[in-house]
Amino acid sequence: MTENILFPNWKDIVVYPEKGAQPQVLVETENYKSVIAGLAAGSGMPPHPEGPAIFHFLEGSGQMIVGEQSFRVSAGATVVVPDGALRGIEAKTQLAFLAVRLPQ
Repeated sequence: MTENILFPNWKDIVVYPEKGAQPQVLVETENYKSVIAGLAAGSGMPPHPEGPAIFHFLEGSGQMIVGEQSFRVSAGATVVVPDGALRGIEAKTQLAFLAVRLPQ
C-alpha cells in the first residue's frame, strides 16, 4: 500500500530540459507509475510504444500524437492512450503534464 502523499505545488517539481523530457516520479507501485514532466518550447518526445496511460496537461500548448492521430493539447486537456499505441509530444510553448502509466 502506498502512503498518502501531498505535492503542494507541481511547479516546484517539474523540470524543463532543453531537449526531451526528464520525468519526475511522484509514485511508483506494482499497479501504476505517476510522473510529472515538462518540455521546453520547441522540444518534444518522439513517438514510442508503451503500456496504457493517461496524460493530463497542466500548462502550455502543443501536439500529442497517439497512433495515427494528432491532438492539439493545452492546459486542462486529458488524453487516454491505449495499450501499445505509439505516443509522442511536441511542445509549442513550455508544456507540463502529469502522466499515469499502467503496467503492460
